[in-house]
Amino acid sequence: MPLIAILDDQETNRRIFERLASSIEDGMMIRLFGDPSAALQEFEAGLTPDLIVTDYKMPVMDGEGFIRSLRGLPGFAEIPVIVITVYEERSFRMRALEAGATDFLQSPVDHQEFVTRARNLLKLRKQQLLLESRAQVLAKELASSEESREAALRDSSERLAQVIDTVPAMVSASDLDGRILFANQLVGDFFGCKPSDLVGKSSDVLVDADLVAPNRLLDRKVARSGQVLSSFERELTNAAGEKRVFLTTKSPLRDSADVIVGVVTSALDITDRKRAEEHLLHALQYDPVTNLPNRNYMQDRLRREVARARRGDRAFALHSIDIDEFKSINELFGHDAGDAFLKEAAQRLQALAGPEDMVARVGADDFSFLQVLSGSGPSAPDMAERIVEAIGAPFRFAGKEASCGASIGVTLYPIDAKDSDRLVQNAELALKQAKAGGGNQFRLFETNMAERTRNHAALDSQLRQAVERNEFVLFYQPQVSASTGQIIGAEALLRWRSPERGFVAPGEFLPRAEENGMIVPINEWVLMEACREAKAWHRMGLCHLKMSVNLSPIQFQRVNVAALVVKALAATELDPRCLDLEITENIVLEDSEAVIAALQQIADLGVSISVDDFGTGYSSLNYIKKFPLDRIKIDQCFVRNMVENPSDHTIVRTVANLGHSLGLTVVAEGVETEAQADLLKADGCDVMQGYLYGKPMPAQEFTALVSASARIGLTA
Repeated sequence: MPLIAILDDQETNRRIFERLASSIEDGMMIRLFGDPSAALQEFEAGLTPDLIVTDYKMPVMDGEGFIRSLRGLPGFAEIPVIVITVYEERSFRMRALEAGATDFLQSPVDHQEFVTRARNLLKLRKQQLLLESRAQVLAKELASSEESREAALRDSSERLAQVIDTVPAMVSASDLDGRILFANQLVGDFFGCKPSDLVGKSSDVLVDADLVAPNRLLDRKVARSGQVLSSFERELTNAAGEKRVFLTTKSPLRDSADVIVGVVTSALDITDRKRAEEHLLHALQYDPVTNLPNRNYMQDRLRREVARARRGDRAFALHSIDIDEFKSINELFGHDAGDAFLKEAAQRLQALAGPEDMVARVGADDFSFLQVLSGSGPSAPDMAERIVEAIGAPFRFAGKEASCGASIGVTLYPIDAKDSDRLVQNAELALKQAKAGGGNQFRLFETNMAERTRNHAALDSQLRQAVERNEFVLFYQPQVSASTGQIIGAEALLRWRSPERGFVAPGEFLPRAEENGMIVPINEWVLMEACREAKAWHRMGLCHLKMSVNLSPIQFQRVNVAALVVKALAATELDPRCLDLEITENIVLEDSEAVIAALQQIADLGVSISVDDFGTGYSSLNYIKKFPLDRIKIDQCFVRNMVENPSDHTIVRTVANLGHSLGLTVVAEGVETEAQADLLKADGCDVMQGYLYGKPMPAQEFTALVSASARIGLTA
């Protein structure tokens, strides 16, 4: 069975690539390495994979250094290597390719593209091994032959020709002067002649005219270095004028004295697979009606444009376009007319786009227009006016005429936002206001700043009054032991009971409270109230219950959090071991001495510390070693789809294993079904929390639930 070696210093990435590699074919063998040196030691000891997948950026040794060391090992000159990297610069690709990389994939990797390219390289490796095996068999037969040297040589030549003719690849050899020494039957078939007719001719006839000079350079490089040239793709034209794509390798041809006398070229036809890849990639990235990029492609381009703009101080505008009254065309003329209108609208938008701009269809009647701003081109408002005018021009179908307007929301980078998600939100918000104003017009995101400021001012006033009037209440969501089914604690969750609006969801006021600093007094009240309630439970005899309270990153910036915890514990006389403080990855991302010191002081009190929403941030797992953590909480976004989505399940299992290996308790949030609970229990999660066990509820309901049921049944 084929063996794939996967090298990545991130455990999660290794598991994802392991799952992808396993799907290539049944029985695939996979070895995982987190350290380049360990991988090289295994290879030197005799482990020989058929394909190597390596990350580019790794500590101690990057992908380029690893590949150079790999190619220096005996027998590893021809093993294909795929390099995975987030770098977009051409220099990184060239360095990796010069070091001996076979293929290159951009991260985040498209799963189907990874599988397809890996399958191609495994097939090439299989053919290489087949050719090598057959050559070895032939060599053994020649060595054991007792016939005369002349007869043996004649026989070996005939046998070698037969062997090479059976290989499903074009194989040819040329001497140091570029004259063809040998060509197998596939070469003759491709060029419409007998292989013997090619012998003695220049090897230039084996490539297209524009490849003659590069092909000579490659042959000279192989002859001078004596090294196998890494596989590369190139396009050749056959006798019928058809273009075909080949995965090509070149290796030195040596005589009996081990002197290089020529170059052997083998080329595997991968045209069909390339076309399948291109078709699949096109289907994934383009809208089938207009042939414009789709939402996924636009989001990817927008992220890349943000990254490029950051490096080059470059500005751009995002136009979110909605066709007004598009439904009327479908209703009056039918869906064929609707599709024809969308195609026409796409053509009109593309006619306005500059060479660096991008137009995409992102919804039924929604388009996005990414406009790179330059001194010589139109401004964002000018472009928006042109779009309104272009879409509003009459549309004719089957002798009938109709017209639709366009509502457009425009946002600017970097003035309005500096991340792709916020830019999309800004453009859609401006679009809504354009439609609310009657449509067939555009709105800039800046025009809404005054209204948002007024709304923020009103909310700020309401929040201050809510603090003064004690309008906040705490609800409690049960936390259940996975092993016993017993309720072992609760997470305190904030609710705002407004006299005017009733219960207000946290998402409506907490983000603003973070921005204006009101979160500091609010969370101080939450901590004090939660500790008071927990102490009340203990007086009722529920001494086993533990209280979890969320802390905000703003608190660490503005107050002495350790002193605040000491104050709450002293005022309520709560046992510190019954308090758990939940922090987010944003807090540990700061990695400041002040934050570490504050958390250590809290831990020294006996209070446990949890990382909430684990896995959703961008921090390195290294912080786990630096901070005094006791628990990690797997975010509900992974739990929600883990039954249906193997990737999410793999992440959950990986996080659970990581937590246990570090001696941490693993808590799963958002558990809503028995199927999820079963998988989480099997994966080793210690504590469950979610609607399956109870929604957030007032304190009285929570204590009643605990008293009425000393054990919650968990399905095995």
